[in-house]
Amino acid sequence: MNYIYRTMASPVGELTLVASEAGLAAVLWEKDDPRRVRLEPRVESGDHPLLDAAGRQLGEYFAGYRQVFDLPLDFKGTDFQKNVWAALLTIPFGETRSYADIARQIGKPSACRAVGAANGRNPISIIAPCHRVVGANGALTGFAGGLKAKQYLLGLEGRPF
Repeated sequence: MNYIYRTMASPVGELTLVASEAGLAAVLWEKDDPRRVRLEPRVESGDHPLLDAAGRQLGEYFAGYRQVFDLPLDFKGTDFQKNVWAALLTIPFGETRSYADIARQIGKPSACRAVGAANGRNPISIIAPCHRVVGANGALTGFAGGLKAKQYLLGLEGRPF
């Protein structure tokens, strides 16, 4: 399977949008570790309806006009990871959850560390809002886009840190 991609500028740096035949497969960070999300081979495309829609919706989000994304998503990962990523999609705009909250939500209350690892491998950043997951004490924790980007995104959503 080939993946189609394009890059877009954003307030948190250049983002790479990646689509499969089934949906949006990734939103990757400018300095993303290439081992974090492996979707190959990729073919660059200047014109793709799903990438157009994703870019438009992300632009609306950064401009403060969009709180919910409406895109078909194509998560590639283990069943556990997909459960964690599905839980991320339930975190409302402007709210946060802890890793323990997510672990309880997916029925694995003792799997906080595994939830953290799955969260760190979330391929569809921002849209599947892994930035809304914080430490048990409410502190900012690791983030593939960097803590400054996480802080920016939470501030954009009215949760300044």
